Amino acid sequence: MSTPSVPSPSAWLRGSRRPSWLSDPKVLRTEVLGGLVVALALIPEAISFSIIAGVDPAVGLFASFTMAVTIAVVGGRPAMISAATGAVALVIAPLNREHGFGYLVAAVILAGVFQIVLGAIGVAKLMRFVPRSVMVGFVNSLAILIFMAQVPEMTDVPWPVYPMIAAGLALMVFFPKLTTVVPAPLVSIVILTVITVAAAIAVPTVGDKGDLPSSLPVPGLPDVPFTLDTLTTVAPYAFAMALVGLMESLMTAKLVDDITDTRSSKTRESLGQGVANIVTGFFGGMGGCAMIGQTMINVRVSGARTRLSTFLAGAFLMVLCIVFGPVVSGIPMAALVAVMVMVSVATFDWHSIAPRTLRRMPLGETVVMLVTVACVVATHNLAIGVVVGSVAAMVVFARRVAHLAEVTAVTDPDGGTVVYRVTGELFFASSNDLVGRFSYATDPARVVIDLSAAHIWDASSVAALDAIETKYAQRGTTVEIVGLNEPSARIHKTLSGELTGGH
Repeated sequence: MSTPSVPSPSAWLRGSRRPSWLSDPKVLRTEVLGGLVVALALIPEAISFSIIAGVDPAVGLFASFTMAVTIAVVGGRPAMISAATGAVALVIAPLNREHGFGYLVAAVILAGVFQIVLGAIGVAKLMRFVPRSVMVGFVNSLAILIFMAQVPEMTDVPWPVYPMIAAGLALMVFFPKLTTVVPAPLVSIVILTVITVAAAIAVPTVGDKGDLPSSLPVPGLPDVPFTLDTLTTVAPYAFAMALVGLMESLMTAKLVDDITDTRSSKTRESLGQGVANIVTGFFGGMGGCAMIGQTMINVRVSGARTRLSTFLAGAFLMVLCIVFGPVVSGIPMAALVAVMVMVSVATFDWHSIAPRTLRRMPLGETVVMLVTVACVVATHNLAIGVVVGSVAAMVVFARRVAHLAEVTAVTDPDGGTVVYRVTGELFFASSNDLVGRFSYATDPARVVIDLSAAHIWDASSVAALDAIETKYAQRGTTVEIVGLNEPSARIHKTLSGELTGGH
């Protein structure tokens, strides 16, 4: 499959066709307001992730701006939000702590190069191997992490924070019953901010998280020596960042595909993430990937569907910081906490834990989902949870399929031949005990192994058949293997007799 070309800005949405937000005022309003809500939610998140990475808050805000604006043009999934993220911050924090900010920036640029290479070689195609149970676990653990991230904002705080959070949640639940013209989260943020300022209520605000930038970022090269030693220092962190970023971005893109019932190019998204990180690095940002919480605000809560909302989220972020910094600094954190709590509740797949669902779902599927959730919550790393969950799913699948391989024996009336009929999928998990299914000592002089209802998948199965033939040959029994389909016959012909190394 060829890599999709990057469209011009005038064709952001549908190749060369006219963007829908240019011809439909309702779509334009939805995209603009969605981008504004996301921008407001990005500010405290970006500052928090900057603290995790050990850099100035402006670094995280610049990264969120450049990531969002760049991915809006070059990304594969419309309406998905990419910005500075906690997962990336955790990966690169040790590099910044041990070697300094210049090495961090170099790692971000190199991570973007790695992502472009991985995208070009088709790593996005691996997403089809992620089973549904892992995807459900991914979504549920995401919802839990979003909620857990709000807990610090609800502990050891002035008592007015709690009624403000409750009021914000109530507004987001009941306001859409009156009208959906304006996103409920935006209404909640505005009303709570006005009340806080008008009543001079002393509660934590966005400004308490850190100073907002007063100017746009300036491009430049990382302040590091361009030597092989620098490359060997930076490369491991960059590669880890590239993998984590792609994993989260591709999983988020798949989730948005399901929510919007549309398809997107995962290869183009991989390439786009790389380009966005390279641009971010040259502007002194900390890098990032898809932000699942903010994407849910944009897609599920605000109803945005186009690249315009992603672009405006980044653009509004800088406008809010540079032009309206004092106003934004006064937004109570309680308002943003309420938005994120609502996002976590809406994101969680409540159907997956309903008693009726659990009774009907195979136990292995439920276990895989729980393993994924447990790993993510324990490590705070969505990529680790997805990898462990996928491995667990493979083990469950292998055990299930292995039990489907059966061997039945039928002896000819004259007693001179016995036919063993093998059914099922023959691979390492099912073929390992295949050797023990035959009666070597009591079988007649001729044995036929009928594989017409079986399929050989790997060398382990060929080795098992060779072992069976060897055991019969030691007793002077003739073995004939029949019924091989074409792929099975090909692998058997290629490997039979070649797996013992002549020993």
